[in-house]
Amino acid sequence: MIDSKIMETTKSILKDFGNTYFSDKGTLKRNKVIEDLDAYTPMLMKALLANQLIHDTYTESIVIDDKSVELFKLNQFIEMFTYKEYWQDSYTKFENKIGLTAGGKFIDETADVVLDFPFKDTVLKAGMTKEDQKDSDEPFLHETIAKAEIDQLLEPKILVNATKYDQENLSGASTDSFDDDNLIIKGNNLISLHSLKKKYNGRIKMIYLDPPYNTGKNSFGYNDSFTKSAWLTFMKNRLEIAKQLLRNDGIIYIQIDTSRANSSTIQGSSMEPYLHVLLDSVFGSNNYLGTLHWKKKKQPSFLSRIAGVMEEILVYAKDESNIEKLIGGETSDTTKRVDNNSNPESTMIIGKGIKYAGPEKDLIIKAGSYKNKTMTTTYLNDVVIKNFIVQNDFQVTAQFRTSQKEINKFVENKLLYITSAKSFRRFTSKDELGKGKAITDLLLDSGQNQDATLEIQSLFNGDKIFETPKPEKLLQTIINSYTKKNEIVLDFFMGSATTQAVAMKMNRRFIGIEQMDYIKTVSVERLKKVIAGEQGGISKDVNWQGGGSFVYAELMEKNQGYLKDVQQAETTKQLEDVVHRMIEGGADFDFRVDVEKVLQDPEYQSMSLADKKQLIVKVIDKNQLYYAYSDMDDRDVQELMSDSDIAFNKSFYGERDL
Repeated sequence: MIDSKIMETTKSILKDFGNTYFSDKGTLKRNKVIEDLDAYTPMLMKALLANQLIHDTYTESIVIDDKSVELFKLNQFIEMFTYKEYWQDSYTKFENKIGLTAGGKFIDETADVVLDFPFKDTVLKAGMTKEDQKDSDEPFLHETIAKAEIDQLLEPKILVNATKYDQENLSGASTDSFDDDNLIIKGNNLISLHSLKKKYNGRIKMIYLDPPYNTGKNSFGYNDSFTKSAWLTFMKNRLEIAKQLLRNDGIIYIQIDTSRANSSTIQGSSMEPYLHVLLDSVFGSNNYLGTLHWKKKKQPSFLSRIAGVMEEILVYAKDESNIEKLIGGETSDTTKRVDNNSNPESTMIIGKGIKYAGPEKDLIIKAGSYKNKTMTTTYLNDVVIKNFIVQNDFQVTAQFRTSQKEINKFVENKLLYITSAKSFRRFTSKDELGKGKAITDLLLDSGQNQDATLEIQSLFNGDKIFETPKPEKLLQTIINSYTKKNEIVLDFFMGSATTQAVAMKMNRRFIGIEQMDYIKTVSVERLKKVIAGEQGGISKDVNWQGGGSFVYAELMEKNQGYLKDVQQAETTKQLEDVVHRMIEGGADFDFRVDVEKVLQDPEYQSMSLADKKQLIVKVIDKNQLYYAYSDMDDRDVQELMSDSDIAFNKSFYGERDL
């Protein structure tokens, strides 16, 4: 137990150094104190050892070669600063200031602009839950000083409870293998992304993100009230790994609100301009493709200084030089042509309303491949024609087996027997590329024609599951703009699974990640309904009849499970039971804290339940939230897993020596 008199004496000595160890608000700068103690800063050590109480408590005399040597118990002294409060891991030159800087100087001192902010050079350990963010000392790890901790935090993790859902197993069936299926992961999205790196590095065609907007409203299940610096660090950590996962011709869409925030902790401004500069930093300003403006609602009824009805979607390429044209509207060609290809391919997405020029008035062309002497035509979904009008969007691929001249002639006269009613063009040669409709930066119809809230309510018996879900029509427009069948779409702020539902209906592959517990009750349940053939959203537009599959898996909880138990404790007795269970079970605590000693401290015992819970959350080692894949060589860990779990991990990561 630490003597409060020693603490007060130490603070009194530190105050003699003016603002060196205390902020203007009187808050102790623990990082600075510990840094100077580690360096044995002469003036600080002289002042401390001159005090008799500190000298007698923290020095010890030992004899070396018949000479008495006095040692200062540095680690024990430092423990005083780490014992009751979790100290920050960030060693940054800024405390409260955020702005545009270059070369360490703010914008008024230089002409070169980059976004700089506190903790920019760190990894934020917390996740998306509100409880993760309750520490006032937001837990950051410095990329250089804490590299070993970061490596440990981000190494691939064990996946458990793998369950496959398809039409034959709508309730789910345990699986012990993974064969590039659609994938849903429950767990911290930063850690999950790094667990995907080995298998999916450079394989993702498109990423769509609808992250926390940092509005301060806290009307969501996840945390939406970071400080600006924490939010930027939170996003930067995830965008850096997201970029690695993208293909060289991949793109990322990130949606953000432009409304004024309403929390004093985030200073009332939209995060959009900060996000824009952050993306320039991560992806390069030369890879900025543009900004889409989406009208999310009609004129609002509530009073506001300026009523926000628009959201922005920032679009960046991994490498702009590899990017094809982004196509908008209802008709497009999304396949890149290759000159001198003996078997050129043309893929077209064709919108409903197109006139059919064939002999039949009413017709259903079933999905599948049809061959003749000139080409193989593959319809990726059924085409329904009534009274010579196509009733649904569909995608068709034509694989030609003849010369370009004959292709042009055949396409012009016979391909699909379809004539355009909506400026539909058929592209078959390089000189025709670029004549299609580019996606525009103003998306008005998505929000007006599809009420996303009603879409969700219709799936869940009228319950209002989410405050601000995105409509399927919006995601259809985005996914249509740059992907084709079987290309992978990633969304690691999964929410209600709109991205994944639309991807499944459009025959794209998908990966979704969500930390919140509603992943089982909302996200997975929605996708099960899609497999069963639900007819909401874009289902009728694409003639969705059901089908598809996905695998659901969870990061294997270690301290994460204890963390949730602490947060859910409703009485002091329940909290004590959890803590004792953690101690007996060998839970990982911060190495600087003796938890058993904390429990005996009268000051701790006199705390309120909320303060006790906050303290225990602080001392749980956030680097050990989940079991690492490398832990599978530990027999004790294997005993916590089923044989199916072990087999699934070996299949997912690839067999290797552990």
